[in-house]
Amino acid sequence: MAVEPLSQKEIEERLSELPGWSLDDGRLTRAYRLGSHFAAVSLVVHVARIQDELDHHSELTLGYDTVSLAVNTHSAGDAVTGLDVELARRVEAVAPAHGAR
Repeated sequence: MAVEPLSQKEIEERLSELPGWSLDDGRLTRAYRLGSHFAAVSLVVHVARIQDELDHHSELTLGYDTVSLAVNTHSAGDAVTGLDVELARRVEAVAPAHGAR
């Protein structure tokens, strides 16, 4: 996966395909609310597996019934790259199975 920084326009285009995700302080961010603490923990475990598969890790925060992510690429000068977008897409694809909204 390319680790070249995306332009502002490219980021905006990618975000238009990722409902609920936004650019905040130079990172792609998203918060999910789930039906229970167990569901939130389950989503965190699933996200951790995706991150290991991509060898790319976000700041992942677990609350009682919430999960928040924030990601950029440190090796690209803390810029948003295609790798961050791929992580967001993959998380977005699995989150509904956990009841995330």
